[in-house]
Amino acid sequence: MRLFVAVVPPEEVVEDLSTYVEPRRDHPDDDIRWAADENWHITLAFLGEVPEWKTDELGERLERAAQRQKPFDLRLSGAGAFPSVADARVLWTGVRDEANQLPHLAMTTRSAANKAGVPVEGRKFTPHLTLARLRRPVDVVRWVRIFDTYEGPSWTAESIRLISSRLGQGPSHGAAYDTVGEWNFLG
Repeated sequence: MRLFVAVVPPEEVVEDLSTYVEPRRDHPDDDIRWAADENWHITLAFLGEVPEWKTDELGERLERAAQRQKPFDLRLSGAGAFPSVADARVLWTGVRDEANQLPHLAMTTRSAANKAGVPVEGRKFTPHLTLARLRRPVDVVRWVRIFDTYEGPSWTAESIRLISSRLGQGPSHGAAYDTVGEWNFLG
């Protein structure tokens, strides 16, 4: 099972961003594959393929990590690209986290996964929400300028989710996501 841990924005935040993104989706650009609104999330830890027998302990450890976390406020804002704006493969909107809780939460969820015997894949944590993937490296400076002006509504993050990803089974042959577990912040 291909898994990751994420914070998922509430419906009203997704709707606001969707309203901003929608007119841009109609722009004819074969290199851009826009992410489906229902898949938007902020990844804390990408776990990759995890044997099903490890998911119980993983869930228990993620639940403990969530219980130590206090709810905190977030806002989607700004834009960027990975690996860089000049040769982007991913276009994203940023996450404003005034209390600077996301890096700590990413560290504790990654630690929980490691303690459950599940290695965490990926690079240094950069809080973001993926808007689009590009079929080949492309200069996205104009897209970053457009999305850099976006300022979404604030919301209170109150939980983390363990999500399974089924590649090629979602909208437009993208990934389909299913929540495997969700744990509230009790801090």
